Amino acid sequence: MSIGPRVAVGGFALESVSFLPQQTGVEDFEREARRGGDLIDALSGTASVAGGFLAALEAGGAQAVPLVHTDCSAAGPASDAAFERFRDELLQRLADDGALDGVLLFLHGAMTTPARPDPEGDLLTALRAQVGPDLPVMVAFDLHANLSPRSAALCDALFGFHFSPHVDMAETGMRAARCLLAKLEGRVDPQLALVKVPLVLPSIFTATALAPLSDLVARSLALPEEVPGIIDASIFCGFAYADTPDIGFSVAVVANGDKALAQREAERLASEIWRNRAALLHDDMVHNLSDGIAVASRQARRADRPVVVLEHADRLNNSTWCLRRLLNEAPALAVHCPYFWDPAAVEAASAAGVGARVSLVLGHNTEERAGGPLAVEAEILWVGEKRFAGTGPMRRGRQVDLGPAALLRIGRHTVSVVSVCTSAIDLDALEQFGIDFAELDVLLLRSKTHFRAVFEPLAASIVIVDTPDWGTADLSILPYRHVPAGIYPLGREAPAPHPDRRGAPMHPSA
Repeated sequence: MSIGPRVAVGGFALESVSFLPQQTGVEDFEREARRGGDLIDALSGTASVAGGFLAALEAGGAQAVPLVHTDCSAAGPASDAAFERFRDELLQRLADDGALDGVLLFLHGAMTTPARPDPEGDLLTALRAQVGPDLPVMVAFDLHANLSPRSAALCDALFGFHFSPHVDMAETGMRAARCLLAKLEGRVDPQLALVKVPLVLPSIFTATALAPLSDLVARSLALPEEVPGIIDASIFCGFAYADTPDIGFSVAVVANGDKALAQREAERLASEIWRNRAALLHDDMVHNLSDGIAVASRQARRADRPVVVLEHADRLNNSTWCLRRLLNEAPALAVHCPYFWDPAAVEAASAAGVGARVSLVLGHNTEERAGGPLAVEAEILWVGEKRFAGTGPMRRGRQVDLGPAALLRIGRHTVSVVSVCTSAIDLDALEQFGIDFAELDVLLLRSKTHFRAVFEPLAASIVIVDTPDWGTADLSILPYRHVPAGIYPLGREAPAPHPDRRGAPMHPSA
């Protein structure tokens, strides 16, 4: 009986907000780590890149050789110790697994560490030095990757999510795995071209349903059908909050045996992106704090469905800007704030117990830039451990672990407080705490684009509120150190500061 090719499968992913003081450490990556057979058991059938790798390898008769997989989503920069620990483990497992026919990896593409602006490039350099130049290595990256030419040079091919919200993660893993198997079978000779575009967008403007980005993505999707010889094309929007020389848009095109063709089509698509650079910014979508809360409150009072307030600049799910304003200015509205990250508040609520009415502080770990701590009078509705299997389009089948958690009632407002920093992007965030979306007036979210997959069709409206937090839409106020000159729109003249949006005093005394 013949045995199919042996293909190593692994992942090491983090979208780093370089400016956050909290580093993502070994224990954070360890919480999400899956190894060996556990990797296959935990990720098979899930809406993840690794789930796609495994499904395509099984369908193609290949043997998946599991390495280590960990994905901390979006957080502060990885510590150098965490990067070195998981890089070394991945390489050691590769060395221990014997003869391999190929490697499939999921890397985000926007990881940074204090000492490394391009850790994925460092990892791929070490991997290629270990496995040699001939072993096929194919990598799936997030749409928000800040791709480096060095990383591209170390891959046989690379593939990116086409959509944000990232509803095609598993499909992206399948694209990479199918290309690898086709190469091993001699059916294709993938040739990769990467072209950088000196443009970066705030994350909220990278929702791929927004024109003209939607049109550009459609063109990339059509390339393999319209241009003979093209295998795959990906547009990467970059990640504005990772301070790296490689920040911004990239286009990756994979052609069959013809690198010049891949280069030509990548340059053509990159030129089209650059021509649309001004139209890709949607400043008119964003409200300052005062106007946004006023607009949302007014709409909620007359709408027959909930209004979503999107506090997109909050990168740690612990900002108090919008929550404070809603408590003070819209106390009669039914507002829910899911997944507020504050382990100390959870501990205090647990000590008080269900049914207690207590004085609490929300935001023990919240910087002044994110609104600072907020004192509240709350009733404890529920406390306990919260772990469940995700059901949403991006977390389907994945285990979600929020750690110890609590549900608080503050007047007509409710807040779920969690011990593990996680963004609320689907109905699980409400239903797991007994909250009915349809009964709300306002839902306060801290997502960027991923919430749209579920909540955009359900909400009466979406009101995007900007604050001075580290994910602000005004990139000019961020303290970049590594970003080169000439990246649009960083070099354009900044508008006059708005007192509610650009870092002037916003923190009310109450």
